[in-house]
Amino acid sequence: MTTCTVLLIEDNDQNRYLVTFLLEHHGCKVVSAADGISGIAAAAAIVPDLILLDIQLPRMDGYEVARDLRSIVALGEVPIIAVTSYAMSGDRAKAIAAGCNGYIEKPINPDTFVAEIFAYLARQQQAQALS
Repeated sequence: MTTCTVLLIEDNDQNRYLVTFLLEHHGCKVVSAADGISGIAAAAAIVPDLILLDIQLPRMDGYEVARDLRSIVALGEVPIIAVTSYAMSGDRAKAIAAGCNGYIEKPINPDTFVAEIFAYLARQQQAQALS
């Protein structure tokens, strides 16, 4: 993976810092938004390669954000990955039903996180190549 643009929609400063550090260290450009409303606007403006979406956000939850992102035609093929501390039975299915393509539980594992993100990006590139 040479370079990618990731939109990180996350309200926690420490989580934003860690994810940004990890991804930038591996060649990604990270654009951050601290809430769903600014995240939706940023996604529409930059059309990132991948969106990392916290579920527990102020003003509108991540499920609603995912549904709104999926209603934007230009973002239809952009993978949305829920990155959340919601780890109860049914939370993964709820995120997928809202429009997310994947689900990573917090706290993230710094040793495996970047590989997980690149795996989602690789699957997206493969799907685009086949279409």
